[in-house]
Amino acid sequence: MSQHSVYPWTNPRMPFRMVPKYHGPLKLVVFDWSGTVVDCGVFAPAKAFQQVFEDEGIPITDEEVRRPMGTHKRVHIQLVLKDEDIRKRWVSIKGSEPTEADVDRMFANFVPKQLETLKDHSEMIEGAVETIDKLRKDYNLKIGTSTGFTKLMMETIKPLVAKQGYVPDFYGTADLAPRGRPTPNLLWLNAIHLDVAPIQAVVKVDDTCGGIQEGLAAGAWSVGVAKTGNYVAASEKEIAEMDTSEYNRKLQAAYDILTKAGAHYVIDSIKDLPPVIEDINRRLAAGEKP
Repeated sequence: MSQHSVYPWTNPRMPFRMVPKYHGPLKLVVFDWSGTVVDCGVFAPAKAFQQVFEDEGIPITDEEVRRPMGTHKRVHIQLVLKDEDIRKRWVSIKGSEPTEADVDRMFANFVPKQLETLKDHSEMIEGAVETIDKLRKDYNLKIGTSTGFTKLMMETIKPLVAKQGYVPDFYGTADLAPRGRPTPNLLWLNAIHLDVAPIQAVVKVDDTCGGIQEGLAAGAWSVGVAKTGNYVAASEKEIAEMDTSEYNRKLQAAYDILTKAGAHYVIDSIKDLPPVIEDINRRLAAGEKP
């Protein structure tokens, strides 16, 4: 290969040019759906997954079904089946290892169940609509979304939340990218469609480890939502009636999980987001980056 055919970015004699620092402010918030803006406790997907495994005759706990939450729903089924204890149960009952054909059948069974559970679990989380309106008005932020739901599932959710006052600027569903969370594809897709750059001007808000890792992989800020999300796994009514010690234990565990996943911030609910936006803007102005 001749000297002139070497790409500039692979040529050791070419000087490395630093990308100029971005001094803010934030331009885009990419929200997850269940547990972050709707469906406190993330019941719509959890119930549908449990029903699918019950149909297969495989007992599965709520905790087990929630571990991969945030991924594409077909991938979610694959990951549950890879759990050693669940795989052993499957082999004991079915007499053979789970196959891709099994995953295909279970996902096909999951879709109509998910469409039904979404109808019963699409109530906006307390304060979500007001907070999102504030983000648009006071901080001039665009509102994007990223989810493990497919486009078909999103068509069920959209009119239900629109009636409650929530209309994002972009709907990033799992089937719009080669791979969903925890890869950065859907977050980048939001930035592309909403014409937002640089990536430091984006913040991802999610209640799952996969969503936090999506933001980190993209090079954006990541904010975890603990109280209303997948790891406390309780509705607003259940939270209000929960024993104080049990609630504190569950909430602390959710904070620990999201912190360990790498979240820059962890908050109780979306209502606590505006001060975080202000702090990130302060850090950006000082030349910090995610």
